Amino acid sequence: MSKFRLMLILFILSSPPLIAGEARIAVASNFTNAIKAIAQQFQKKSGDKIILIFGATGRFYAQIMNGAPFDAYFSADTRRPALLEQQGIALAGSRFTYAEGKIVLYSPKFTYVDASVLKKRAYHYLAIANPKLAPYGAAAKQVLESFGLWNSMRYQLVRGENIGQAYQFVVSGNAELGFVALSQITSPGLVLSGSYWEVPSSLYSPIKQQAVLLSHNPVAKAFIAFVQSDEAKAIIQDFGYDISK
Repeated sequence: MSKFRLMLILFILSSPPLIAGEARIAVASNFTNAIKAIAQQFQKKSGDKIILIFGATGRFYAQIMNGAPFDAYFSADTRRPALLEQQGIALAGSRFTYAEGKIVLYSPKFTYVDASVLKKRAYHYLAIANPKLAPYGAAAKQVLESFGLWNSMRYQLVRGENIGQAYQFVVSGNAELGFVALSQITSPGLVLSGSYWEVPSSLYSPIKQQAVLLSHNPVAKAFIAFVQSDEAKAIIQDFGYDISK
């Protein structure tokens, strides 16, 4: 073995391994399954690590305002990302709509849910996300108001902090039915157990979901770019969302 080759091998062995980058992403809980699938594809292609933290849109906004160390924020609305951009906390020009959500009334019971079940009131508890924190909860409140039921259902509502908790209240049996995101019951490969009614979009304000960058982290920037790719958009649609034109 030549002296040069020996030196080259020793240099390679003594060099520190390449370390993949990572980014911390705050994500509205309705988008859990979709972004997990997107992050998995991104990580395969890039070798970088995406750390996903799930919760309520309003809660994340408050945390970001108080300096929480997130690199990007996937909100379930447009208002809070716009506020972060206006306040100079989000990177200028990074805000975009990544999905438009749909709300459904769902129960694990077969043939239980239809368009008339709300007015029949043949249930003890109805689960919704907190309208003050979660856009899907605000949409549920609008639907109930349109049926004239909001004020009379005070003691029948089980409120989750976010749409993920509302869904858990329903599947665990703590509520017979609840308003959840369509994406939670129509994931690819998921066999639906129960019944649901897809709420007409005319009964609630559009749930346009926007994301923003919160730092100059290159991994976060690359991930945001990937979410806007045709590959990621196809995944988003597979999980029951519309893509804004």
